[in-house]
Amino acid sequence: MKKNRFHVFLFISVIGFLIWSSIKPSHYPIWILEVGPSVIILIVVLSFYKKVRLTTLSYFIIALLTILTFIGGHYTYDDVPWFDWLQDQYDLKRNDYDRFGHFMKGLVVIVFREILLIKTSLTSGKWVQFLAFCMTLTVSASYEIIEWLAAQIARRKTKDFVGAQGDIWDAQWDMSLTLIGSIIALWLFTRWHNRLIPDLKEKHWS
Repeated sequence: MKKNRFHVFLFISVIGFLIWSSIKPSHYPIWILEVGPSVIILIVVLSFYKKVRLTTLSYFIIALLTILTFIGGHYTYDDVPWFDWLQDQYDLKRNDYDRFGHFMKGLVVIVFREILLIKTSLTSGKWVQFLAFCMTLTVSASYEIIEWLAAQIARRKTKDFVGAQGDIWDAQWDMSLTLIGSIIALWLFTRWHNRLIPDLKEKHWS
């Protein structure tokens, strides 16, 4: 019951941030492109909620990453105020919210790890870690390609849409930070995650 209440809290928080994000964003077309994928993921997670129950840790990660996307979509990734303050305070060359967001996306490795453990016959070990790691990096690379294509279709400067801020190596930086984030996430959460998984092992996806 407590878990369900926390899940409801996460859902209300995500919806609250979505509503806030939609109110006078910096640029509506950019907002749609940035927020759209997260909304689709949210719909998929909700549609499978009763059928396939994930751990609270995975739902927290999904909610956190979704909220970070809503914040970035509202301001655009190169103009998030708190990171503007950090840029001015420490004389940084750029607003690093985009970098921070891609680092945090490394957390999704835990969600992929969970799906592998409850969906397949694989057990916790190096193969699960490796496959979850590869899935995370594949999504990261695919997203960079989608961002570039969307920017070309929208005929907007890369800076406006993907937060590149003039850095020709932005995509490489983003993928590298996701790689680092996923390594840290596996190192920090694997043992805890293993203790959460047994409760789900008897539940099968149809």
